[in-house]
Amino acid sequence: MTAIKLTTKYVEKPWGRTQIPAIFPNPEGRKIGEIWFDGPEGERPPLLVKYIFTSEKLSIQVHPNDAEGRERGLPGGKEECWYILDAEPDATLGIGLKHALSGDELRAAALDGSIERLMDWKPVKPGDFFFIPAGTVHAIGAGISLVEVQQNVDVTYRLYDYGRPRELHLDDGVAVSKAEPYPFPERSLPLGSSAQLMPGEPFSVAIQSLQSGTRLSLPSPTWFIPLSGSGKIGDQPWQGSECWLIRSETEFSVDEQADVLVARL
Repeated sequence: MTAIKLTTKYVEKPWGRTQIPAIFPNPEGRKIGEIWFDGPEGERPPLLVKYIFTSEKLSIQVHPNDAEGRERGLPGGKEECWYILDAEPDATLGIGLKHALSGDELRAAALDGSIERLMDWKPVKPGDFFFIPAGTVHAIGAGISLVEVQQNVDVTYRLYDYGRPRELHLDDGVAVSKAEPYPFPERSLPLGSSAQLMPGEPFSVAIQSLQSGTRLSLPSPTWFIPLSGSGKIGDQPWQGSECWLIRSETEFSVDEQADVLVARL
């Protein structure tokens, strides 16, 4: 098939929510923290798309780069980006540190909990976008809904978890961390915008606002992530809340005005 609708997988988390956006049915009232788009069956595509919904802070963590991941027996590392869909008025993201720390200082701060106040907690609003390179010490705060696009490698090194009884990974986490301030300028592209968010390595992401009647061609491989609207990919209907993997150049059309994210290698 030239275009595959990926399977929607609901993931319960202790920091998730029972109330998630209405485009995602949650009739059982489960505490949903993430929605993954899996597949195709039996495959592991190089990118993974998720929605994340938080009612509490997530752990302070870090991911390795490709070389560091392979050194540890993994297929690679993990870089990711976040597009903020909704945020409560006091919501924040922890991205980077207020000032640079040595490895020993980072380890000590993780052990005594002072890392929490050393994080650069940035206030966020809908439309904000952040690229999180490997090595960036980071944490998603409470009261946020976002879309995450990431390299599809299951690796997270937890540095601090607010006293929750979960394993920490201080040796690997400290070794791969760039314990320093976040180096990139903040960007905000609210829904209704069309712009390139990430231009290249290790993948690109764009946001597009598309009017009804629009017809475009999607190259391969593309992850097509409609946040709203509806239309057709080839002769298959699509709608907001889905994610499609485009495997060969395919025409798509818009029936109802749409905001979409498009990720490419």
